[in-house]
Amino acid sequence: MWTLQSTAFQDGAPIPVRHTGDGDDSSPPLAWSEPPAGTREFALIVDDPDAPSAEPWVHWVLYKLPVRLRSLPEGILPTRSVAQIPGALQGKNSWGTAGWRGPSPPRGHGVHHYHVRLYALGAPLPDQGGLDKRGLLAAMQGHVLGEAEIVGTYQR
Repeated sequence: MWTLQSTAFQDGAPIPVRHTGDGDDSSPPLAWSEPPAGTREFALIVDDPDAPSAEPWVHWVLYKLPVRLRSLPEGILPTRSVAQIPGALQGKNSWGTAGWRGPSPPRGHGVHHYHVRLYALGAPLPDQGGLDKRGLLAAMQGHVLGEAEIVGTYQR
């Protein structure tokens, strides 16, 4: 079974403040096990379905992750291309910017759940910068071999 984990938080547990809009807003470290056979690259989407918006609020869109990769370091800079991972691209979050934007739900809105989904893809994605969640999902259509997920929580 393909799994995803973080040394910053356990599945179903709170995301530490340093990874949120109330802290340093640095992306959390992630690691995963051996992906499904035939995987050519990975893509990642983090969103919050508890946000008071028509669609889940998107916190991170990251794609063109090389198949040899088994982890992401903490604190990936919010730039379109990822210096630490040649070839990887960060798309647009719901703020309209590139890269990770941590949890910052409305005060008093209760516990929000942040779904971190890693996709194993059977074909490389086009070298297309600036994709948002919808564009990435469309580009991945028909190429997803597997999905690994963890969920972190946060409230103010």
